[in-house]
Amino acid sequence: MAHYDLEERTLRFAKEIRKFIKSVKLTTVNESDCRQLIRSSGSVGANYIEANESFSKKDFLFRAKISRKEVKESRFWLSCLENNIQPDLEPARTELHTEATEIMKILGAIIRNSEGGQV
Repeated sequence: MAHYDLEERTLRFAKEIRKFIKSVKLTTVNESDCRQLIRSSGSVGANYIEANESFSKKDFLFRAKISRKEVKESRFWLSCLENNIQPDLEPARTELHTEATEIMKILGAIIRNSEGGQV
């Protein structure tokens, strides 16, 4: 996958998270989780873009690892929302969690390949 394809995919992920959050009825239980999810989901793509604009391999790896960390965090917040949102939104939450997992695996492969097979 070309890096621009992943840039687009991470942007789409962040936009889908925002669309999802707009549908969530905020409560004292889930409001903080939703705010954290918005932050981490946007950071995935922003850091991946920074990685692609890096000046060195070391900087690329650093930014790519931050991007992977942020998508892992997004998965965590999506998991926290399980059972804390309207039941009709659960399929969308599950789909976003699956997408986060796929992006995490892609970033992991990019990092391993860039490090020569080590993580």
